[in-house]
Amino acid sequence: MPSETRQWILNNKPSGMPVLDNSENATFKLTTAPLPAPSATEVVLKSLWLSNDPAQRTWISANVDAERMYLPPIPEGAAMGANALSEVIESGNPELMPVGTIVFATTNWCEYSVREIAQCQVITPLPGLSLGHFLGAFGFTGLTAYYGITEVAKATAEDTVVVSGAAGATGSMVVQIAKKIIGCKRVIGIAGTDDKCRWVEKIGADVCINYRSPTFEQDLVKATEGFVEVYYDNVGGNILDLMFKRMARHGRIAVCGTISNYNNLDNPIGLKNFFEVVSNRIHIHGFIVLDYIHKAAEVMGTLVQAWQEGKLVVDDSMETVVETKFEDIPQTWMKLFDGSNTGKLATKLIN
Repeated sequence: MPSETRQWILNNKPSGMPVLDNSENATFKLTTAPLPAPSATEVVLKSLWLSNDPAQRTWISANVDAERMYLPPIPEGAAMGANALSEVIESGNPELMPVGTIVFATTNWCEYSVREIAQCQVITPLPGLSLGHFLGAFGFTGLTAYYGITEVAKATAEDTVVVSGAAGATGSMVVQIAKKIIGCKRVIGIAGTDDKCRWVEKIGADVCINYRSPTFEQDLVKATEGFVEVYYDNVGGNILDLMFKRMARHGRIAVCGTISNYNNLDNPIGLKNFFEVVSNRIHIHGFIVLDYIHKAAEVMGTLVQAWQEGKLVVDDSMETVVETKFEDIPQTWMKLFDGSNTGKLATKLIN
Protein backbone atom coordinates (compact mmCIF):
# COMPACT_ATOMS: atom_id res chain seq x y z
CA MET A 1 0.00 0.00 0.00
CA PRO A 2 1.25 3.55 -0.68
CA SER A 3 2.71 5.42 2.28
CA GLU A 4 2.27 8.85 0.72
CA THR A 5 0.05 10.57 -1.82
CA ARG A 6 0.41 13.28 -4.37
CA GLN A 7 -2.01 16.13 -3.88
CA TRP A 8 -2.80 19.56 -5.25
CA ILE A 9 -3.01 22.16 -2.49
CA LEU A 10 -4.40 25.69 -2.53
CA ASN A 11 -1.29 27.86 -2.75
CA ASN A 12 -2.84 31.33 -3.17
CA LYS A 13 -6.48 32.37 -2.99
CA PRO A 14 -7.49 34.15 -6.22
CA SER A 15 -9.84 37.11 -6.57
CA GLY A 16 -9.84 36.88 -10.37
CA MET A 17 -9.05 34.07 -12.77
CA PRO A 18 -6.96 31.34 -11.08
CA VAL A 19 -3.28 31.39 -12.01
CA LEU A 20 -1.86 28.14 -13.38
CA ASP A 21 1.91 28.37 -13.56
CA ASN A 22 4.99 27.64 -11.44
CA SER A 23 5.27 31.11 -9.94
CA GLU A 24 4.83 32.08 -6.30
CA ASN A 25 1.42 33.48 -7.30
CA ALA A 26 0.16 30.15 -8.63
CA THR A 27 -3.27 29.25 -7.28
CA PHE A 28 -2.43 25.57 -6.84
CA LYS A 29 0.74 23.65 -5.99
CA LEU A 30 1.55 19.96 -6.45
CA THR A 31 2.90 18.38 -3.25
CA THR A 32 3.12 15.04 -1.47
CA ALA A 33 1.74 14.12 1.95
CA PRO A 34 1.95 11.08 4.24
CA LEU A 35 -0.84 8.52 3.88
CA PRO A 36 -1.83 6.91 7.20
CA ALA A 37 -2.98 3.31 7.51
CA PRO A 38 -6.78 2.94 7.74
CA SER A 39 -8.48 2.30 11.06
CA ALA A 40 -11.16 -0.37 11.49
CA THR A 41 -13.77 2.15 10.28
CA GLU A 42 -11.79 3.51 7.33
CA VAL A 43 -10.71 2.65 3.78
CA VAL A 44 -7.89 3.76 1.52
CA LEU A 45 -9.20 5.14 -1.77
CA LYS A 46 -7.54 5.61 -5.14
CA SER A 47 -9.14 8.46 -7.10
CA LEU A 48 -10.41 7.39 -10.54
CA TRP A 49 -12.73 10.21 -11.67
CA LEU A 50 -12.88 13.77 -10.31
CA SER A 51 -15.97 15.94 -10.38
CA ASN A 52 -15.49 19.48 -11.73
CA ASP A 53 -18.02 21.90 -10.32
CA PRO A 54 -18.29 25.71 -10.55
CA ALA A 55 -18.99 25.84 -6.80
CA GLN A 56 -15.37 24.81 -6.18
CA ARG A 57 -14.34 28.29 -7.33
CA THR A 58 -16.25 29.87 -4.45
CA TRP A 59 -14.46 27.66 -1.92
CA ILE A 60 -11.06 29.20 -2.74
CA SER A 61 -11.94 32.85 -3.29
CA ALA A 62 -9.79 35.55 -1.70
CA ASN A 63 -12.70 37.85 -0.95
CA VAL A 64 -15.50 35.87 0.64
CA ASP A 65 -16.77 36.14 4.19
CA ALA A 66 -16.31 32.73 5.79
CA GLU A 67 -19.33 33.34 8.01
CA ARG A 68 -21.50 33.71 4.90
CA MET A 69 -20.34 30.49 3.22
CA TYR A 70 -22.35 27.25 3.30
CA LEU A 71 -19.08 25.29 3.69
CA PRO A 72 -15.85 26.46 5.35
CA PRO A 73 -13.53 28.01 2.73
CA ILE A 74 -10.46 25.95 1.86
CA PRO A 75 -7.42 27.41 3.67
CA GLU A 76 -4.15 27.99 1.88
CA GLY A 77 -1.94 24.93 2.27
CA ALA A 78 -4.87 22.50 2.31
CA ALA A 79 -5.78 20.08 -0.47
CA MET A 80 -8.16 21.44 -3.10
CA GLY A 81 -11.67 20.19 -2.39
CA ALA A 82 -13.42 17.82 -4.77
CA ASN A 83 -15.76 14.85 -4.94
CA ALA A 84 -14.63 11.75 -6.79
CA LEU A 85 -15.36 8.22 -7.84
CA SER A 86 -12.70 6.06 -6.26
CA GLU A 87 -11.66 2.44 -5.79
CA VAL A 88 -11.12 0.90 -2.37
CA ILE A 89 -7.53 -0.42 -2.37
CA GLU A 90 -7.29 -1.23 1.35
CA SER A 91 -10.09 -1.69 3.88
CA GLY A 92 -10.13 -1.59 7.65
CA ASN A 93 -13.33 -3.66 7.50
CA PRO A 94 -13.36 -5.89 4.39
CA GLU A 95 -16.72 -7.41 5.32
CA LEU A 96 -18.40 -4.02 5.35
CA MET A 97 -16.51 -2.55 2.38
CA PRO A 98 -14.22 -4.94 0.47
CA VAL A 99 -11.24 -4.06 -1.67
CA GLY A 100 -12.29 -3.26 -5.24
CA THR A 101 -15.51 -1.48 -4.29
CA ILE A 102 -16.23 1.68 -6.31
CA VAL A 103 -17.47 4.55 -4.17
CA PHE A 104 -18.45 8.20 -4.37
CA ALA A 105 -16.70 10.28 -1.71
CA THR A 106 -15.04 13.59 -0.99
CA THR A 107 -11.38 12.85 -1.71
CA ASN A 108 -10.09 16.30 -2.72
CA TRP A 109 -7.42 16.58 -5.41
CA CYS A 110 -5.52 13.65 -3.90
CA GLU A 111 -4.19 10.57 -5.65
CA TYR A 112 -4.93 8.46 -2.57
CA SER A 113 -6.96 9.29 0.52
CA VAL A 114 -8.19 7.70 3.73
CA ARG A 115 -11.92 8.10 4.41
CA GLU A 116 -14.48 6.82 6.86
CA ILE A 117 -16.52 3.97 5.41
CA ALA A 118 -19.68 5.76 6.55
CA GLN A 119 -18.75 8.70 4.30
CA CYS A 120 -18.44 6.56 1.17
CA GLN A 121 -21.43 5.88 -1.07
CA VAL A 122 -21.15 2.55 -2.88
CA ILE A 123 -21.65 2.83 -6.65
CA THR A 124 -23.19 -0.08 -8.57
CA PRO A 125 -22.26 0.40 -12.24
CA LEU A 126 -25.10 0.23 -14.76
CA PRO A 127 -24.50 -1.87 -17.91
CA GLY A 128 -23.47 0.25 -20.88
CA LEU A 129 -23.23 3.44 -18.82
CA SER A 130 -20.06 5.42 -18.19
CA LEU A 131 -19.03 5.66 -14.54
CA GLY A 132 -18.76 9.41 -15.04
CA HIS A 133 -22.55 9.72 -15.01
CA PHE A 134 -22.47 8.98 -11.29
CA LEU A 135 -20.78 12.36 -10.94
CA GLY A 136 -23.29 13.98 -13.30
CA ALA A 137 -26.82 12.84 -14.19
CA PHE A 138 -26.96 10.26 -11.38
CA GLY A 139 -24.81 12.20 -8.92
CA PHE A 140 -24.94 15.57 -7.17
CA THR A 141 -25.62 17.25 -10.52
CA GLY A 142 -28.84 15.32 -11.07
CA LEU A 143 -29.85 15.87 -7.45
CA THR A 144 -29.24 19.62 -7.80
CA ALA A 145 -31.32 19.79 -10.97
CA TYR A 146 -34.20 17.77 -9.52
CA TYR A 147 -34.28 19.65 -6.21
CA GLY A 148 -34.11 23.06 -7.85
CA ILE A 149 -36.84 22.56 -10.43
CA THR A 150 -39.28 20.44 -8.38
CA GLU A 151 -38.90 21.63 -4.79
CA VAL A 152 -37.44 25.14 -5.04
CA ALA A 153 -39.11 26.46 -8.19
CA LYS A 154 -42.07 24.08 -7.77
CA ALA A 155 -42.52 23.85 -11.54
CA THR A 156 -45.76 22.32 -12.80
CA ALA A 157 -47.13 21.13 -16.12
CA GLU A 158 -48.82 24.54 -16.51
CA ASP A 159 -45.54 26.47 -16.39
CA THR A 160 -43.19 27.87 -18.98
CA VAL A 161 -39.60 27.42 -17.78
CA VAL A 162 -36.36 29.14 -18.80
CA VAL A 163 -33.03 27.47 -17.99
CA SER A 164 -29.69 29.29 -18.28
CA GLY A 165 -26.51 27.28 -18.67
CA ALA A 166 -28.77 24.78 -20.40
CA ALA A 167 -25.91 22.91 -22.09
CA GLY A 168 -24.03 22.50 -18.82
CA ALA A 169 -24.13 19.64 -16.35
CA THR A 170 -27.00 20.89 -14.20
CA GLY A 171 -28.87 22.85 -16.87
CA SER A 172 -29.11 19.92 -19.27
CA MET A 173 -30.71 17.80 -16.55
CA VAL A 174 -33.10 20.60 -15.58
CA VAL A 175 -34.26 20.85 -19.20
CA GLN A 176 -35.00 17.13 -19.31
CA ILE A 177 -36.65 16.89 -15.90
CA ALA A 178 -38.85 19.90 -16.63
CA LYS A 179 -39.97 18.63 -20.02
CA LYS A 180 -39.97 14.86 -19.65
CA ILE A 181 -40.76 14.20 -15.99
CA ILE A 182 -42.79 17.23 -14.88
CA GLY A 183 -44.24 17.83 -18.35
CA CYS A 184 -43.89 21.63 -18.35
CA LYS A 185 -45.80 23.13 -21.27
CA ARG A 186 -42.75 24.99 -22.65
CA VAL A 187 -39.04 24.79 -21.82
CA ILE A 188 -36.63 27.44 -23.11
CA GLY A 189 -32.88 26.94 -22.85
CA ILE A 190 -30.07 29.47 -22.96
CA ALA A 191 -26.59 28.32 -24.07
CA GLY A 192 -23.38 29.77 -25.51
CA THR A 193 -23.16 28.48 -29.10
CA ASP A 194 -25.57 27.57 -31.88
CA ASP A 195 -24.37 23.95 -31.77
CA LYS A 196 -25.02 23.74 -28.04
CA CYS A 197 -28.48 25.25 -28.56
CA ARG A 198 -29.36 22.61 -31.13
CA TRP A 199 -28.18 19.90 -28.72
CA VAL A 200 -30.29 21.36 -25.89
CA GLU A 201 -33.30 21.24 -28.20
CA LYS A 202 -32.45 17.65 -29.09
CA ILE A 203 -32.56 16.54 -25.45
CA GLY A 204 -35.89 18.22 -24.75
CA ALA A 205 -36.05 22.02 -24.91
CA ASP A 206 -38.76 23.52 -27.11
CA VAL A 207 -36.27 26.19 -28.13
CA CYS A 208 -32.78 27.28 -27.08
CA ILE A 209 -31.22 30.68 -27.71
CA ASN A 210 -27.56 31.69 -27.94
CA TYR A 211 -26.60 34.33 -25.39
CA ARG A 212 -23.56 35.27 -27.49
CA SER A 213 -25.74 36.17 -30.48
CA PRO A 214 -25.92 39.93 -31.25
CA THR A 215 -29.71 39.54 -31.26
CA PHE A 216 -29.89 37.69 -27.94
CA GLU A 217 -32.07 40.21 -26.12
CA GLN A 218 -34.58 40.32 -28.96
CA ASP A 219 -34.48 36.53 -29.24
CA LEU A 220 -35.14 36.23 -25.50
CA VAL A 221 -38.12 38.57 -25.67
CA LYS A 222 -39.55 36.61 -28.60
CA ALA A 223 -39.01 33.22 -26.96
CA THR A 224 -40.62 34.39 -23.70
CA GLU A 225 -43.63 36.15 -25.24
CA GLY A 226 -46.39 36.11 -22.67
CA PHE A 227 -43.74 35.90 -19.93
CA VAL A 228 -42.63 32.85 -17.93
CA GLU A 229 -43.52 31.40 -14.57
CA VAL A 230 -40.18 29.76 -13.73
CA TYR A 231 -36.54 30.67 -14.30
CA TYR A 232 -33.78 28.26 -13.25
CA ASP A 233 -30.67 30.42 -12.93
CA ASN A 234 -27.21 28.87 -13.21
CA VAL A 235 -25.27 31.99 -14.21
CA GLY A 236 -26.41 35.21 -12.54
CA GLY A 237 -25.14 38.50 -13.98
CA ASN A 238 -26.63 40.05 -17.11
CA ILE A 239 -28.86 37.09 -17.98
CA LEU A 240 -30.48 37.11 -14.54
CA ASP A 241 -30.99 40.87 -14.90
CA LEU A 242 -32.69 40.43 -18.27
CA MET A 243 -34.88 37.63 -16.92
CA PHE A 244 -36.34 39.93 -14.25
CA LYS A 245 -38.15 41.65 -17.13
CA ARG A 246 -39.41 38.36 -18.61
CA MET A 247 -41.00 36.90 -15.48
CA ALA A 248 -44.74 36.61 -15.08
CA ARG A 249 -46.31 38.21 -12.04
CA HIS A 250 -45.57 36.06 -8.99
CA GLY A 251 -42.96 34.16 -11.04
CA ARG A 252 -40.42 31.93 -9.29
CA ILE A 253 -36.65 32.06 -9.73
CA ALA A 254 -34.50 29.20 -8.42
CA VAL A 255 -30.93 30.49 -8.05
CA CYS A 256 -28.41 27.66 -8.39
CA GLY A 257 -25.19 29.52 -9.30
CA THR A 258 -23.60 32.78 -10.42
CA ILE A 259 -20.74 31.57 -12.58
CA SER A 260 -20.65 34.88 -14.50
CA ASN A 261 -19.07 36.46 -11.42
CA TYR A 262 -16.97 33.65 -9.92
CA ASN A 263 -13.75 34.95 -11.50
CA ASN A 264 -14.79 38.60 -11.31
CA LEU A 265 -15.35 39.18 -7.62
CA ASP A 266 -13.43 42.48 -7.53
CA ASN A 267 -15.88 43.98 -10.03
CA PRO A 268 -19.01 41.82 -10.14
CA ILE A 269 -21.75 42.34 -12.69
CA GLY A 270 -24.60 44.17 -10.98
CA LEU A 271 -28.36 44.15 -11.45
CA LYS A 272 -30.25 47.06 -13.03
CA ASN A 273 -33.78 45.66 -13.22
CA PHE A 274 -34.31 44.63 -9.61
CA PHE A 275 -37.41 46.82 -9.27
CA GLU A 276 -39.15 44.18 -11.40
CA VAL A 277 -38.94 41.92 -8.34
CA VAL A 278 -41.02 44.42 -6.40
CA SER A 279 -43.49 45.47 -9.07
CA ASN A 280 -44.22 41.90 -10.21
CA ARG A 281 -43.84 40.23 -6.81
CA ILE A 282 -41.21 37.80 -8.07
CA HIS A 283 -40.09 35.05 -5.72
CA ILE A 284 -36.30 34.41 -5.66
CA HIS A 285 -35.01 31.37 -3.80
CA GLY A 286 -31.33 30.50 -3.58
CA PHE A 287 -30.53 26.93 -2.67
CA ILE A 288 -27.74 24.48 -1.93
CA VAL A 289 -27.96 20.81 -2.86
CA LEU A 290 -26.70 19.82 0.59
CA ASP A 291 -30.08 20.91 1.95
CA TYR A 292 -31.60 18.03 -0.01
CA ILE A 293 -28.96 15.39 0.56
CA HIS A 294 -31.34 13.29 2.67
CA LYS A 295 -33.35 12.70 -0.51
CA ALA A 296 -30.36 11.64 -2.63
CA ALA A 297 -31.09 7.90 -2.80
CA GLU A 298 -34.78 8.47 -3.58
CA VAL A 299 -34.05 11.00 -6.33
CA MET A 300 -31.31 8.88 -7.89
CA GLY A 301 -33.75 6.00 -8.04
CA THR A 302 -36.30 8.24 -9.77
CA LEU A 303 -33.77 9.45 -12.33
CA VAL A 304 -32.37 5.98 -13.06
CA GLN A 305 -35.89 4.66 -13.55
CA ALA A 306 -36.73 7.55 -15.89
CA TRP A 307 -33.58 6.77 -17.90
CA GLN A 308 -34.46 3.07 -18.07
CA GLU A 309 -37.93 4.01 -19.32
CA GLY A 310 -36.41 6.14 -22.08
CA LYS A 311 -37.58 9.46 -20.65
CA LEU A 312 -34.10 10.88 -20.03
CA VAL A 313 -31.08 11.08 -22.29
CA VAL A 314 -28.02 9.89 -20.34
CA ASP A 315 -25.31 9.04 -22.84
CA ASP A 316 -21.93 10.23 -24.10
CA SER A 317 -23.42 13.55 -25.20
CA MET A 318 -24.29 14.34 -21.56
CA GLU A 319 -20.69 14.44 -20.37
CA THR A 320 -17.35 15.82 -21.45
CA VAL A 321 -14.74 13.36 -20.21
CA VAL A 322 -11.13 14.58 -20.22
CA GLU A 323 -8.49 11.90 -19.67
CA THR A 324 -5.97 13.66 -17.47
CA LYS A 325 -2.65 12.96 -15.83
CA PHE A 326 -2.58 13.81 -12.15
CA GLU A 327 -0.15 16.63 -12.91
CA ASP A 328 -2.73 18.29 -15.17
CA ILE A 329 -5.80 18.27 -12.89
CA PRO A 330 -6.01 22.10 -12.58
CA GLN A 331 -5.90 22.61 -16.36
CA THR A 332 -8.85 20.28 -16.85
CA TRP A 333 -10.80 21.95 -14.05
CA MET A 334 -10.32 25.35 -15.69
CA LYS A 335 -12.34 24.17 -18.69
CA LEU A 336 -15.38 24.91 -16.54
CA PHE A 337 -14.83 28.59 -17.26
CA ASP A 338 -14.12 28.61 -21.00
CA GLY A 339 -17.42 27.15 -22.18
CA SER A 340 -15.80 24.16 -23.89
CA ASN A 341 -17.77 21.44 -22.12
CA THR A 342 -21.21 20.08 -22.94
CA GLY A 343 -22.96 18.38 -20.05
CA LYS A 344 -20.89 17.27 -17.07
CA LEU A 345 -17.14 17.99 -17.15
CA ALA A 346 -15.46 14.93 -15.64
CA THR A 347 -11.76 14.28 -15.12
CA LYS A 348 -10.77 10.66 -15.77
CA LEU A 349 -7.36 10.12 -14.21
CA ILE A 350 -4.78 8.19 -16.19
CA ASN A 351 -1.28 7.02 -15.34
